[in-house]
Amino acid sequence: MIRINDLTFSFENKPILKNFNMTAEDNSITCIVGKSGIGKSTIVDLICGLKKPESGTVTVEGDKISVVFQEDRLLPWLSVKDNVKCVSDEKTAEYWLSRVGLADSAELTPNELSGGMKRRTALARALAYDGGVLILDEPFNGVDDETKSVLIDVIKQQAKSKTVILITHNKEEIAELSDKIVALD
Repeated sequence: MIRINDLTFSFENKPILKNFNMTAEDNSITCIVGKSGIGKSTIVDLICGLKKPESGTVTVEGDKISVVFQEDRLLPWLSVKDNVKCVSDEKTAEYWLSRVGLADSAELTPNELSGGMKRRTALARALAYDGGVLILDEPFNGVDDETKSVLIDVIKQQAKSKTVILITHNKEEIAELSDKIVALD
């Protein structure tokens, strides 16, 4: 579970979040929605401890946080499989690459991948890390509809045993995945 209480955060003296409250329950998907620049990715950074709030608290119950950031953050000198192996072992990496449809691309490097393949590599890495919390910031950008359908099923399965936060603008993804919606305005 994740609890955010009375959180305030500013960037360059511009208020981004003021007295923000949110709870994301275990075994469910909480979808955070809102227009660009409103603070959705900032919430991810605050949950992960990459940014510190001016005031308020962020409490994360769980052993590890797995994240698919808005940027792929792949290591360009490693193969797809090695990018996933940095957080797991070979067997686990192969399993998740198969689940996201990249088993045949395991030896390619990120510069040889399409945008959707990079997103799937980042997702496979987050799933291989196997945290109790899974945060997905626009995880389906560049992914075709057929593959997205497979990935949605994978995420639904993961939500049965994790706290999942999904950030997306896509109304179909919100309808398909969210158990709870937190709208920022």
